[in-house]
Amino acid sequence: MPLTTLLSPAYGDARRKQIGACASMELRPGNIGDAQARMARVLAMAGKEKPIGPGGGEPTFAPLPVEWGDTVHLDVVDAAGNMISATPSGGWLQGSPVVPGLGFPVSTRGQMCWLEEGHPTTLRGGSRPRITLSPTLVMRDGAPYLALGTPGGDQQEQWTLTVLLRVVHHRMSLQQAIDAPMFQTRHAVQSFHPRPFEPGRVVSEDRFPAATRDALAQRGHLLTVEVPWALGRMCAVGRFDGFLRAAATPRLMQAYAAGR
Repeated sequence: MPLTTLLSPAYGDARRKQIGACASMELRPGNIGDAQARMARVLAMAGKEKPIGPGGGEPTFAPLPVEWGDTVHLDVVDAAGNMISATPSGGWLQGSPVVPGLGFPVSTRGQMCWLEEGHPTTLRGGSRPRITLSPTLVMRDGAPYLALGTPGGDQQEQWTLTVLLRVVHHRMSLQQAIDAPMFQTRHAVQSFHPRPFEPGRVVSEDRFPAATRDALAQRGHLLTVEVPWALGRMCAVGRFDGFLRAAATPRLMQAYAAGR
């Protein structure tokens, strides 16, 4: 990953100029190396993959699945400021394609790899593929500051970033940032079979004001409105202002913040 380029002010300025007043239905990756050619191959395959045998599809976003089992997230901080953020996931047979002729499934996250030669996340030994598991540790002045994350497949990075920006830029408390109305986009090619692509699709809780939702639709976004408290599974811990702090989403009554 060319992190120096991705984090450079010049690259950020170039990407910022692509943000317009109206929604774009195009998928426009950063122009780095052969990214444009690779994205064209991804789009040509999006929504067309068919796993062989049982399994397939995202296993992590059913509100209350028939078979209990989902990605789990936890964040821990101790009195000394040591922190850990972890997102264990994988292993559900009903969500993992079976390898033809061998009889065993790849892991739930293994199905996110591609089988196309030359693709950056092609399944191969010795590589570190991109997956949606995104436990996050935030550093400040060289010390751990915040640990946060969530279950939720491709929504993990989106929900985590939203909460982080609310804490850093809007000065919300951890619980305020998690409790505030949540949203996500499905504009990118999804990671799980059959990798559907929904250009312009934005999913929002209906706790956002109607005026905000109407403005998004007027700008060309394809809006899907979910019921209150439907999106996000965020948890977080932090050590700042001289206190240890923790917060957990009230959504689905599945998460808890505890201290001793």
